[in-house]
Amino acid sequence: MNNLLDNFHEDIVKLLLSLLMGSIIGAEREYRSKSAGFRTLIMVCVGSTLFTIFSIRIGTANPDRIAANIITGIGFLGAGAIFRSDNGVSGLTTATTIWMAAALGMGVGSGEYIICCVATPVILTVLLLFTKLEKLIDDTHMIRTYKIICRYHVDMYDNFEKRFSEFNLKSRGGKLTKRDDLIIGSWELKGSRKNHDLLTHNLTLDEQIKEFDC
Repeated sequence: MNNLLDNFHEDIVKLLLSLLMGSIIGAEREYRSKSAGFRTLIMVCVGSTLFTIFSIRIGTANPDRIAANIITGIGFLGAGAIFRSDNGVSGLTTATTIWMAAALGMGVGSGEYIICCVATPVILTVLLLFTKLEKLIDDTHMIRTYKIICRYHVDMYDNFEKRFSEFNLKSRGGKLTKRDDLIIGSWELKGSRKNHDLLTHNLTLDEQIKEFDC
C-alpha cells in the first residue's frame, strides 16, 4: 500500500514538473505567435511523461516498448508545423521545439529530473537569445530568389548581372524563360539584407521591368 502511495506521489511530481517545463517553453512559442504554442507544448510534454510512465509500468519485460513510439508520434506533429513556400522553409524551429518538449517529458517520466531541469533553461536560452545571433547572420548573409519579368533585349542578362554586382550581391546563375514577348528571369542572389533592400528599391524604379518578385 505504501509503495502504491509513493508511486502515486512521484507520478504527481512528474506530471507537475512536465507541466512547468512545457509551460516555460510553450510561453515563448506563444509569445512569438507560432503554430505550436502554449497549450500544445504543455500537452506534448505532459503526454510524453504519461506515455513514459505507462511504458515503465505496463511493459515490464520491455519497458521502452511504448515510450519508443513517442518519437514516431512527435514526428507527425512536427511535420505539421513545417511549411514550404517560394521563399524557403518555415516552422523548423517550432517542429524542433515540439521534439525537445517530448524529450523533456520522456526524461521526467523516467525520473531524470536533474538533466531535464538543466536542459529546460538551455532550450529557452537558444529560443530567446540565439534569435539575435541568427538575425545578425541573416543581416550579413542572406539568399533570396528573384523573379524578374521584362521585355526582351539583347544585353538583358548581362545588364542584370552587372546590376547585381553593383549592389555587392553574388549571383548563383540565372535562368531565362520566354513567354510571348516577355522574358522571365530567375536568379538566386547572396548578400547582406541591406544590399538586397537597395536592389529591390532599384528594381521598383526600373520602368522596363513589368513585374518582379523576391
